[in-house]
Amino acid sequence: MLWLARAGDGVVLQLRVTPKASADRIGGVAEDAAGRVFLKVYVRAVPDKGKANDAVIRLLAKSWGLPKSAFVIRSGAGDRNKTMAVTGHPDQLMAALAPLYAPENEEDKNG
Repeated sequence: MLWLARAGDGVVLQLRVTPKASADRIGGVAEDAAGRVFLKVYVRAVPDKGKANDAVIRLLAKSWGLPKSAFVIRSGAGDRNKTMAVTGHPDQLMAALAPLYAPENEEDKNG
């Protein structure tokens, strides 16, 4: 399983969100013990009434130069593990995002 995959009208992301972090930032790609691959995202917001989810969307939109309206949480709205859809041209999104967070790239990418 990859953290990023093409979808009909864009791409789908697998995320692991850490709320109440010291700073808003995008971490690297990681894999858990079950073999799930995800992009680590850290936000200062608390996980209360969707505040952390909103912070994740704002961070990704700003970092990647996309409108906030392009992001939709498909599953995991109340969980750290999220599946998020991003609307746009799938090939362009894959070409832009995949190299930024390749699993072998251990440096965090700050937004």
